[in-house]
Parts: sequence; structure tokens; C-alpha cells
Amino acid sequence: MCILFFALKQHPKYPVIICANRDEFHQRPTRQMFRWQQPDILAGQDLQAGGSWLGLTPQGHFSALTNYRQGLTGGKSKGDEQKSRGELVLTALSELDKNTSPADKFPVMDNPQSSDGNGFFSSLSSHAQDYQGFNLVYGPLDKLFCYDSINNKYHLLTPGFHSICNGALDDIWPKMALGQAALAKAIGEDRGQSRADLIKQLFQLMTNPQEAQSHELPDTGMPLAIEQMLSAIFIVSPEYGTRSTTIITLDNHGEILIDDCSYNPRGESSKQQSFNLSQVFSAP
Repeated sequence: MCILFFALKQHPKYPVIICANRDEFHQRPTRQMFRWQQPDILAGQDLQAGGSWLGLTPQGHFSALTNYRQGLTGGKSKGDEQKSRGELVLTALSELDKNTSPADKFPVMDNPQSSDGNGFFSSLSSHAQDYQGFNLVYGPLDKLFCYDSINNKYHLLTPGFHSICNGALDDIWPKMALGQAALAKAIGEDRGQSRADLIKQLFQLMTNPQEAQSHELPDTGMPLAIEQMLSAIFIVSPEYGTRSTTIITLDNHGEILIDDCSYNPRGESSKQQSFNLSQVFSAP
């Protein structure tokens, strides 16, 4: 996962809106979002390492992960010796569903070493060095937390608009600001439109190929040409680009709907899917 946008308690019908783009090498084998059998989740799958970048459980618990760019890790990577970060999403979803009242299990922690009542989450900081840098979002949709492994910080995602990308949680890169402003505009201009119209607007936001000006680019240790390419919300190139967009809404009645679209190397839609979470897990 490379960029996430959140609108929390900002829309009159949908207290939670999540928009996510996954950028990856096109040759890396991937399965689009589907219901797994073990664990029982709805998620896409990285067929090379076996993990995922975003998923939900039958109870509506959510987790997603963004990678730090390699240049931000200060050259401390152990490369292939380190574990796949995609397993963190699977473990988070599994641990969330072990708790009958997960919202009570994850207080905001100024000291990440303190216990949060759950072994996995309290040990994130002590095991972060087993992985290259990451941000991990987790929790029930109405109470989401994020752990920043590089700065060893936990954050509660409070009501408002949030964006998480490939740097620190308090970084605001041009595409993060652009997408966050576009999301706020789409919601602010909503005059009772249908969900289908809202989703159409959100996909337009997530497929914006606009790149940042060179003087606005963050310095993440990448060559300038690559930094420029990566500055777009929607990345199109023959070898590396946006592979999928996922949009999730939670409405006032608790219904969770998911729209998912995958793309080919030309940036064209190759497969679209829609899910009602309760119906996905009610099927045998």
C-alpha cells in the first residue's frame, strides 16, 4: 500500500470513508481482493510473499500497511533477511478478532513500550526491527490507530481528514495534501448524492496522475526522476505503478461496502469488484 486517505466523521451518511492505492511492480504476482479461508478475511494477496496490504474481518475490523521508502530507512535494511511486512496486516486482523471489545484494547500510548492489553500490539515496537520501515493502521473502523515503526509512535486517528503515505505520520507530501483536499471538497459538496456518485468522485481522486513540482518533492533518497514519478497519487509506468484502488465506506447503520479496482501497466482498469462485507461472510 502506498497511500491512504481517511474521512472520519465528516460525511453525514458515512462516518468512515477510506480510499487506498497500492503501488507495486507489475511483475509481482498478486491476487485481487477475495475472501480468504485461513484466516477468514477479505483482502488482496501478495502471491510472492503471501501477505496482504489491506484487509477486513467479518467483524469489520480493518488493517492496512504502507511501506517506508528504502531511502528513509537510513540504509539499515537487512534485505532478504527481514520478514515480509505483508504478514503484519494478517497478524493484526487475527489479533483484532481475538478481542470481543477491541475498541477498549487500544488506548493511545505515549510510551509504545507500555502494555495495551494485547500481546501483538504491545510488542510492535520491540519487533519492528524485524521488518523494513512501515506504518500499520489497525482497529475497528470507528476507532483506528496507526503505528509508525521508524519513529516508534502510536497515533489515534481522530475525527477529521488524514493521509498516510510512505513517510512519517506527520509528513505532508504534495500528493497527500492534494488528495486530502480533494476528499474534503468531494464531501463538502455532497448534496445528498447517491453512493454510486460519491464512489465515482473518489475513484477520480485516486486516479489523479498529477505530479508535484520539482521544488515540492520530498527527499526520500530516490533519484529525482523516480521521486517525480512517485509524487502522483496514481502512478503509471511500464514496470511500476498503481496496481489497485480500494474504497471503503461505513454508513450510519453499520453497513460496510467495498469497491475495488485493479489496473494494468497502462493504468487502465482491468477488473472491478464490489462487496457488502456482511454478505461476503454470510456465504458458506
